[in-house]
Amino acid sequence: MKTGILLINLGTPKSPSKKHVREYLTEFLNDPYVIDLPALKRFFLVNFIIVPFRASNSARLYKKIWTQEGSPLLVHGLALKNKLQEKLGGGFVVELAMRYQEPPIETALKNLSRQNLSQIIVIPLYPQYAASSTFSTIEKVKKMALRFVNLPKLQFVEQFYDHPLFIKAWVHKAENYHISQYDHVLFSFHGLPERHLKKLHGNGSCADYHCEKEVNDKNGYCYKAASFETARLIANQLNLKPDDYTVSFQSRLGREEWIKPYTDHVIVERAKAGIKKMLVFSPAFVADCLETLYEIGEECQELFKANGGERIQLVEGLNADDLWVTALEDIIAKKLLISAI
Repeated sequence: MKTGILLINLGTPKSPSKKHVREYLTEFLNDPYVIDLPALKRFFLVNFIIVPFRASNSARLYKKIWTQEGSPLLVHGLALKNKLQEKLGGGFVVELAMRYQEPPIETALKNLSRQNLSQIIVIPLYPQYAASSTFSTIEKVKKMALRFVNLPKLQFVEQFYDHPLFIKAWVHKAENYHISQYDHVLFSFHGLPERHLKKLHGNGSCADYHCEKEVNDKNGYCYKAASFETARLIANQLNLKPDDYTVSFQSRLGREEWIKPYTDHVIVERAKAGIKKMLVFSPAFVADCLETLYEIGEECQELFKANGGERIQLVEGLNADDLWVTALEDIIAKKLLISAI
């Protein structure tokens, strides 16, 4: 019997039109794990304030990164699916889905249900675990799976932020650049509201659990701890000293406090401190998307130059890189080994 593999990324609009961007934002931001407010408050905030005011601008930004083939996130996702299928061979069936919009999770599960499968390994393509991404995706898959009576057992990969081949794939990407030519390296991760971490830690905080210094038995599912560890592992293999790089968090929404330090603040501070050339990794994103191509590639570039810097160089995402495909193959192999015990 074959093994099913379901790769899931966050999602993308069907097109950069205002209509499709509005549909995407509406589904995404109404997720109670993304905006974890009381239902009525979330409904009015998202549907009457955030989406109406953001749809036009977001559509304009998506048009800047859209390619002839379509959304970069989807294009790279499909390429990854095809290369992984080829790598794994006939004993596996690989499907790609998006948590929001298309291709939908339900369709992927329907396709897998038609195969003679012993199990399905679900891999949310978020390296660092977070309730708003990983947990939300896992819960959606479980809910959709109830609609099928012939699905085999599901197994979930919850995070892979420290997987050696995942780290190696980023190091390999860095080899396209001469790091010695840059004054500083920035590891910019997607941000989260601080309240998400407070929920995770209960009465404690990231400072109490040393989340910026280590991953331990008390912060193993802390997004901030995992992000710092990913950066640390990549930096170590690149022979970077602690003063050579900074970890930051981007993509804030609203006025509340998010995980610090903020990427835009760090970029301004470094530029004003005399940093002229900066190399930027975005290891929370396995594929290039709006957050990498536009936020880092254009917005941060302009901000850096406006404050005295000369150039920001974005290290492209893993996309469908061969080493990344090999990393996924190893993640799957280890999951199969555990399930066989």
